[in-house]
Amino acid sequence: MGVLIAFSPFRVAASQADPAPPLSLDATTPPTLLAQDAGVASRSRSFVAQAVERTGPAVVQIDSSRTVSTQLPPMFNDPFFRDFFGDQLPQQFPSERRVEGQGSGFIIDRGGAILTNAHVVSGADEVNVTLQDGRQFEARVQGSDPVTDLAVVKIVSPPNNLPVASLGDSDRLVVGDWAIAVGSPGGLSNTVTLGIISTLDRSSSQVGIPDKRLNFLQTDAAINPGNSGGPLLNERGEVIGINTAIRPNAMGIGFAIPINKAKELKDTLAAGREVQHPFVGIEMRDITAELAKRNNDDPNSTVIIPEINGVLVWRVLPDTPAASSGLRRGDVITELDGQRVTSGAQIQNLVEVAGVGKPMRFAVQRGDRSLDITVRTAQLRNER
Repeated sequence: MGVLIAFSPFRVAASQADPAPPLSLDATTPPTLLAQDAGVASRSRSFVAQAVERTGPAVVQIDSSRTVSTQLPPMFNDPFFRDFFGDQLPQQFPSERRVEGQGSGFIIDRGGAILTNAHVVSGADEVNVTLQDGRQFEARVQGSDPVTDLAVVKIVSPPNNLPVASLGDSDRLVVGDWAIAVGSPGGLSNTVTLGIISTLDRSSSQVGIPDKRLNFLQTDAAINPGNSGGPLLNERGEVIGINTAIRPNAMGIGFAIPINKAKELKDTLAAGREVQHPFVGIEMRDITAELAKRNNDDPNSTVIIPEINGVLVWRVLPDTPAASSGLRRGDVITELDGQRVTSGAQIQNLVEVAGVGKPMRFAVQRGDRSLDITVRTAQLRNER
């Protein structure tokens, strides 16, 4: 009898068991499957699917093209070359060819405005967008800023039922938050990859693109060619960044422009106005007393550096505010407007905040002398 009691199946009637708690989706974290059987789990959709369902329809594929003229090299006009090479030389110059590009973007308002990367539509004279549902529209570039790699494109004749992406708040992100990249890598539309936010505020100089002025979001969500301009989403389907860069010498690392930066500039770009980027005209290197001593001890060194912590002026660009104000190569900047500085990123951020046409006081060490030099910022020239 004891054996039968110990090994006989134990059942609870349905009327006697407590009901299982219903599945719920937390507003701030991805849903967790709590079901006890595979049947319930198979009917549940992941937070990724729900996020993409919310914003995916607003993601577009952007196809752009531009005409490029090829000029005959001057030496080919020399009669000697003409006589020597004869029919082997091209006869008609300049020639034109069409260059096509492809990327992604996302619709941000009912009027058909689309955020994307500047390099996706750079120099384009023809732009077409394709929605997730297959609809295609002609579009025009409203404004573009290569320094932040942001652009606004607008559908020429938008319908009244365009899907619109919900914009999140990138300032609230923390390392470890979910990151969902959506776009058209290689022309394969509606492609989704999943990862996390790996790092915040990764400077453009650290990424290896010093001509930009950005602090990127770093993610391990796969970002491939064609993803550029597409959205990086959080677990709720809100846009937290714009996929923009791939570091070619590293695997599994992608970068995105924080959406709050795009929020700051989208109206200016949509109106076709120039984005203000103050600059002073120096190339910088972070320096410490130890690095400076190592440089000074090198008999092949071309410059003697003050052995202190600060930011080394590596080069002063000609015809810039820094050049006219008297900053020199080899100066070490220790303060800017009374604030201690130890990195070029700090200086760049302070200059950006100051604005165009503002005088800024640089405390520098030049040899054994301490100097205060005032430099008035100017608008960054895009052709640099």
